[in-house]
Amino acid sequence: MNPRPALPRLDEFPGSLAQKVYMSLKQAILSLTFRPGEIMQKPEICAELGVSRSPVAEAVARLSAEGLVNVVPQAGTFVAKFSMNEIREGAFLREALELAAIEVVAKTIAEEQLVLLRRNLRIQQALMEDGDIAGFYQMDAKMHELILSFTNYKRLAVLADTAWVHVNRARQLNLPAPGRIEATLEEHKAIVAALEAHDPEAARAATQYHLSQLITFLEPLVHSHPELFDNS
Repeated sequence: MNPRPALPRLDEFPGSLAQKVYMSLKQAILSLTFRPGEIMQKPEICAELGVSRSPVAEAVARLSAEGLVNVVPQAGTFVAKFSMNEIREGAFLREALELAAIEVVAKTIAEEQLVLLRRNLRIQQALMEDGDIAGFYQMDAKMHELILSFTNYKRLAVLADTAWVHVNRARQLNLPAPGRIEATLEEHKAIVAALEAHDPEAARAATQYHLSQLITFLEPLVHSHPELFDNS
């Protein structure tokens, strides 16, 4: 069995020690460094991160509240397995938020905001050509974050990320699906083109199509990776 990749370094994150530990463990779960169903050995985590048990216990409590880990008395802490129901629910909530947001943004978007989106697309293009998958998906997330921020609703991006957390974790299993990055970029271009035209209906349709594609790719994972999914 290959050794687990190292946990993200604490100095990569802002905030208190407890916040840094929480972000390190959360990123490790979302990136599948910790696999669904895997037991999280607290003494090993403490040793690797160079911290006491207290910030680790606090981080685990927060991750449990978010549904990313299951704490089983007398057994240990386990990374939550995937639930297709939770994935579908998260996708539903994210779609509802983004479709509402894109219609507002299409009517109000300013030229300086369009400049940011065009720049983001150019970077996505370069990252795709370079084969930098991780970088591409970081800019993918940044584009969605930008669009949500253009509504001027400050909590919207946080709500969207919370809804998306199980979807985002599951999609790590099949990145990159053949041709998916190229298709994703074209879908992003269609969204930006609709925003440039200040066309709410076209922006909504382009966004809805884009978000629906991810679930299409995730549905087969239940059959290809059954050991990572629960039966609920």
